[in-house]
Amino acid sequence: MATPIGERAISDAVSVGNAILKFISANDVGQTGGHQCGYYLPKPVWQMFTEHRPTKGQNNETEVEVQWQDGRTTDSRVKWYGRGTRSEYRLTRFGRDFPYLTHDSVGDLLVLIPQDLSHFRAYVLDLEEDIEDVEAALGVEITKSWAAYRNGLPQVEPEDEEECIDRRFRRYAEALQDYPTGEIMSAEARSALERCVQRFQQLSPDDALIRCINAEYKLFRLAERQISGPETQRLFRDVDDFLATASRIMNRRKARAGRSLENHVDWVLTRANIPHVMRPKLDGKPDIIIPSIEAYRDNNYPVERLIVVGVKTTCKDRWRQVLNEAKRIPHKHILTTQQGISSNQLTEMYEANVTLVVPREIQRQYPKDTDIEMRNLEQFIGDVKRRIRQ
Repeated sequence: MATPIGERAISDAVSVGNAILKFISANDVGQTGGHQCGYYLPKPVWQMFTEHRPTKGQNNETEVEVQWQDGRTTDSRVKWYGRGTRSEYRLTRFGRDFPYLTHDSVGDLLVLIPQDLSHFRAYVLDLEEDIEDVEAALGVEITKSWAAYRNGLPQVEPEDEEECIDRRFRRYAEALQDYPTGEIMSAEARSALERCVQRFQQLSPDDALIRCINAEYKLFRLAERQISGPETQRLFRDVDDFLATASRIMNRRKARAGRSLENHVDWVLTRANIPHVMRPKLDGKPDIIIPSIEAYRDNNYPVERLIVVGVKTTCKDRWRQVLNEAKRIPHKHILTTQQGISSNQLTEMYEANVTLVVPREIQRQYPKDTDIEMRNLEQFIGDVKRRIRQ
């Protein structure tokens, strides 16, 4: 359940009808050696926060007043950088001792609510419950770096998906009378990609996983509109009836996101011929055991050839759960689509003997001021094949 801060963020976004959501990256806080600190703002929705077009060869800025969750107000700037090699919008200037743009802010969610082009409200959320509730309440899911809630409707970061996929998804969703299982929906999303995307099977594990997650989210949104549309448009008996309906929809969204990631990771490992078991009935209830339950239970099987993986859409707080899973295996792995975490958290994981597996595209959002090595999916699969064949 959302905290009071999270509830205010949801209330303000719904009331205004607009919000930009982005996970704070290492680049935002200046950890990657970029030009300056400041929140990156997505260019495809520039009309939400500025009147200055993204014109190449020009720099422009707009004064904006931003009211933050702790009551402070900053006289900030929305800047367009179009000269030289730069092509980006940034929200900058926050004054001294500003608490929401530090190294520990990496991985937190910025919810920027433009009331007009001169007045914004802003929240920075660091609790996973708040982040999940905001995404669910607004109907958005950040699978890359940002999403938007615009004129009361969700808008995700655009993908170059063919009309073929849209047609297949629309036909599938229009025939639904109830929600299919997560496994069926994941398989339908992959089927559309396999049919419509040239050389989909040749994509790297990292690219294939992200493409599958994005496609399934799009399919789910169509299915939700088809199945839950009448339920949300009916006349509610009372406030409790309304809240119960909203709660069911939000809980379904959150549960689907986690199971979607698990389903597509299962497919990626199967495609790579990695023997594994999903959700094995072992101590601590791990998400994945490699190569098998039998190998784990065989005390004569070399422990260095056993691998346990926790699959988490977010892991800022939940990563410690994997420490109590499959205790025979001292070294743990977490496969996540978390959009960046702080250097301190990376250090904590390293010291706890936990290795992060993060899709290559998402690793760009992680700090560069640490020597701690993450693995992408392709590297992880190579590591696993070498270990189990020793």
